[in-house]
Amino acid sequence: MDLEELLTIQQETKEKRQQKPQQIRCCTASGCLSCGAETVKKNLETAIQEAHLEQEVEVRGVGCMGICGRGPSVEIDPDTTLYHHVTPKHIPGIIASLNQTNSSENLPPQGDLNHPFFAYQKLIVRENSGKIDPESIDDYIAEGGYQQLHHVLLEMTPNEVIKEVTKSGLRGRGGGGYPTGVKWATVAKMPGQQKYVICNADEGDPGAFMDRSVLESDPHRILEGMAIAAYAVGANHGYIYIRAEYPLAIKRLEKAMQQTKRYGLMGSQIFDSPFDFKIDIRVGAGAFVCGEETALIASIEGKRGNPRPRPPYPAIAGLRGEPTLINNVETYANIVPIIREGGDWYADIGSENSKGTKVFALTGNVKNNGLIEVPMGISLRTIIEEMGEGVPNQGTVKAVQMGGPSGGCIPAHLLDTPVEYDSLKKLGTIMGSGGMIVMDEDTSMVEIARFYMDFCQKESCGKCIPCRAGTVQLHDLLTKLINQQANQQDLDTLETLSQMVKETSLCGLGITAPNPVLSTLRYFREEYLTLLQST
Repeated sequence: MDLEELLTIQQETKEKRQQKPQQIRCCTASGCLSCGAETVKKNLETAIQEAHLEQEVEVRGVGCMGICGRGPSVEIDPDTTLYHHVTPKHIPGIIASLNQTNSSENLPPQGDLNHPFFAYQKLIVRENSGKIDPESIDDYIAEGGYQQLHHVLLEMTPNEVIKEVTKSGLRGRGGGGYPTGVKWATVAKMPGQQKYVICNADEGDPGAFMDRSVLESDPHRILEGMAIAAYAVGANHGYIYIRAEYPLAIKRLEKAMQQTKRYGLMGSQIFDSPFDFKIDIRVGAGAFVCGEETALIASIEGKRGNPRPRPPYPAIAGLRGEPTLINNVETYANIVPIIREGGDWYADIGSENSKGTKVFALTGNVKNNGLIEVPMGISLRTIIEEMGEGVPNQGTVKAVQMGGPSGGCIPAHLLDTPVEYDSLKKLGTIMGSGGMIVMDEDTSMVEIARFYMDFCQKESCGKCIPCRAGTVQLHDLLTKLINQQANQQDLDTLETLSQMVKETSLCGLGITAPNPVLSTLRYFREEYLTLLQST
């Protein structure tokens, strides 16, 4: 495979699309599949054949369109008509509308692409989602796929790639927000012939589905980003660590890897360069702690997924003791556009210390829920009240949970806070991987704290005492409060113990486990006080 062949595939695929003036794009991501999208797609294909429209209309399965709570979603091109809640009974009306005959007959609800839910978004990570067939490498190549890998291998040095990523200001999207360029540079300067790159796809936060959606919708973007990273740091072997609960993402990744091997885009001497690179998939058993990088490495090595003390960090001594680069799905998905458009372009998006965009799973008690990608610095209020249209049935927002079990609850009066790493940290929460759960006025914040503590105590690996024992004791104290059996001393113990667990646990799970407790104590203390025994 060379650049000329890539460009030929790109041109031929575009010409093939143009031969059929109309396209029906049907979402086949997990959310829509769960409510019947596969049946809708098959019925659309059958209806097109029965109407003898095969030469004019193409039905394509695509990735996530974003408005997940209204699936199955179908979009008609080129007039960009978006339909929600599509069922087989709507198929005749959709087919009739293609020729603008009887177009009002039994049509599904129509979406407004000018609605703030879509208008405020800026698609970088998700620029191909909902547009390309995730199981077609030709579709990816038609959008410029693998051209940046060619550019990097034949026209840039590894150091130039790292400089571009550093210039972009990209920070790790897995939750910690560590500067990506610094991490890459650390691995690159380490001596040794063997280095690894790992994609952390072990997304485990309740309510989070960002990485799953990206992998299901645009798997080649991750493979290309990993290959560029491997070239930059001097690695020749990569791993994607993904949880078994994501069967569709695994299937599409495996198919994408087979296609890249067939096209010569993975393996030996890629693009006739000296660069060799292969990727293996490792499927995890769903342990939340394996999202922590040292536990993840142990799991890949076939060991129990326990974290270990750092230093040494994986960048110095990681997989099998060798220098290892670990980034999550969204971080790798940003690499291709950064190389294509330049680091300065990316750095112009977002806020001063939080560059680019962030993908969020907007869920909970909010009218419009789904997947969004917004520029850093946008306010929580804009996301929840304008994009999400607030709580259904004229309810009011009480709080928003950011960062999953590792994050905290932000009260409604702080919704003007910009979404950026430093601002959220000041409020006692974190960006996390991108979960954003909206809660209404009927939500008990003490119950929310107990829910997350229940999750953390069950997911603790048990290696260190503060996390193993502390989370259980915190859960018991919260239960005692909810049952109105606690006194002021218990409440004081809850707060003191939370700080102790946070300050003495071995890894990120235990360090952040008390965050939901501490944040709800900080902003909703009156709810705890009302539950105390009146003695």
